[in-house]
Amino acid sequence: MIQGKNILQKLIFLVLAMALLTGCRTSGKEQETKVEKTQYQASFLNLFDTVTTILGYAETEEKFEEITDEIYTNLEKYHQMFDIYNEYGTNNIKTINDQAGIAPVVVDGEIIQLLLDCKEYYNVTNGRVNVAMGSVLQLWHETREAGINDPENATIPEESALIEAAKHCNIEDLIIDEKASTVYIRDPEMSLDVGAVAKGWATQRVCENAPEGLLVSVGGNVKATGPKPEDISWVVGIQSPWDANADYVHTLYVNYESVVTSGDYQRYYTVDGEKYHHLIDPETLHPGKHWNAVTVVCEDSGLADALSTALFLLPKEEGEKIAKQNGAVACWIASEEEIFYSEGFKEIIKR
Repeated sequence: MIQGKNILQKLIFLVLAMALLTGCRTSGKEQETKVEKTQYQASFLNLFDTVTTILGYAETEEKFEEITDEIYTNLEKYHQMFDIYNEYGTNNIKTINDQAGIAPVVVDGEIIQLLLDCKEYYNVTNGRVNVAMGSVLQLWHETREAGINDPENATIPEESALIEAAKHCNIEDLIIDEKASTVYIRDPEMSLDVGAVAKGWATQRVCENAPEGLLVSVGGNVKATGPKPEDISWVVGIQSPWDANADYVHTLYVNYESVVTSGDYQRYYTVDGEKYHHLIDPETLHPGKHWNAVTVVCEDSGLADALSTALFLLPKEEGEKIAKQNGAVACWIASEEEIFYSEGFKEIIKR
């Protein structure tokens, strides 16, 4: 049992980037046997700098705790692997960054697979999701943290510094040797930042090895591992980008799908009355301005995470094409009166 986690399992969080609700639609599968189960919820706060919530059914609370303990342990492993700020006694993304331009780093096979997938995400999003942008994102991170701590003196990065940092974001300088299980950054000024995909990728991995019938949210990256008992669909709410306490923009039926939202209402600060969020466009080197929020639904949570970022940074026509090519549906929110949908999205809306 993880120390301190029993207390957190009793917490109910009402405000998530994606709200977790109960559903009332059958999934269409036939139920073979009936087993009396109770719904339980577990939440914890210390992974990926966000709230993780797990909903599911089990015969006993002890059985549910066994399930959530395993999910927690696996998420903790990914949290440590993908951290760019801290060391944990084993090679991780920070180790790779520290050795940029110096030497290849031997890493776990799952880091290799994450980075191979990140190269694929780069290709399918036309470069809008680039984990090699660490040098640019670090400038925004530093000014955002300083601005949050000292709002009266908040600033944005110098344009000249952004332009210089952007010279060191070539994903081709990320050299992956699968046979040797090594990763090497060829440019000593380049660094990796996997924040745009890490939560979704980790959510997908843990859900692939979890029992059916769970709903897992890692910072709003939501994945269902199957319907609830009696083949009842889960329902996931899309939070209002303007008011976390307002009614959901929509609620969606899901059974095995992932639902991921990227929005300008998360991780932002204000400079001279203007809001600057964390979703940085590789083309402009500044926060994207097309949308307030974009929600993507597809089966793979890692892909959904990457696509939600890319579609947030792109005009609707280009984003819709990318979503369709990757088997995803999407919803774009520009204002309370301007909400757009890709083909197929309305079919999963509950209300």
